Amino acid sequence: MDWPCTAAYCRAFARAFDVPLYASWRAGGFARELLRDQAATAPISFELPGGVRGRAGGERGKLGTRRRFPQVSANLSVRWCSGALKIDVAAAALRNQPRFHGKRVLVLTGERAAESPARANYASFEPHRTDRRRSVQLRRHVDHLRLVQRWSEAQIWAILARWQINPHPAYRLGWSRVSCAGCIFGNADQWASLRVVNLAQFQQLAAYEASFGCTIRRDRRTIVETANAGTVYSGITAALIAEALDMQWNRPIILPAGVPWSLPAGAFGSSAGPT
Repeated sequence: MDWPCTAAYCRAFARAFDVPLYASWRAGGFARELLRDQAATAPISFELPGGVRGRAGGERGKLGTRRRFPQVSANLSVRWCSGALKIDVAAAALRNQPRFHGKRVLVLTGERAAESPARANYASFEPHRTDRRRSVQLRRHVDHLRLVQRWSEAQIWAILARWQINPHPAYRLGWSRVSCAGCIFGNADQWASLRVVNLAQFQQLAAYEASFGCTIRRDRRTIVETANAGTVYSGITAALIAEALDMQWNRPIILPAGVPWSLPAGAFGSSAGPT
């Protein structure tokens, strides 16, 4: 579901700002959870300092079947991609690392109120779901700060311009919101554009829909039909496609002095995100 370049782009971003980066993920990712058929939810892995890897879960889970895409809903109980692949994964990485025990930890996330009515109602600052500040046996003080929740989109682009940040290729291709390349909330133009940018990925998702006998959207229109109704983003070029599909990012994150920064094609467009 993801953009092929994203993992390498994140690693390059961390290096550019000298920030340690430790990835966490559910084994098999989206595909394994999507195709789960009388199987337990997969374990979670997370990187640790020193180049080692931790693991949690996946041993006593109940057997279950998905074989359905996450629902296009703000309800995380049915939009399972956010819970099973992001929120729960990050929480497991925090709970299962002794280096956080007895410490004060701050979790930063990037939701913005303008993105959806649900996100507008989130608390800007609150105890994180992994918090155990009142525990006697295993104390862990974890706060959750949504640092840019009240920021406008203009403020986001302004700080990227200030630091001369090279935006993720998807923004420059025309996407105004960068989550999964094949996001379930994608509008017709996004699906039409994804078919041009990464045909193999598009065809795999279309094949899953056909196999399940159930479309991503509940209007019963397949992603092929949705893409046929859309317009391909005009800024798509072969060079940008190559960047988006490159799993070995070797381009600058901070643009060199003298290279002008400009708003990407996707800025201030239709976000096509959670409602």
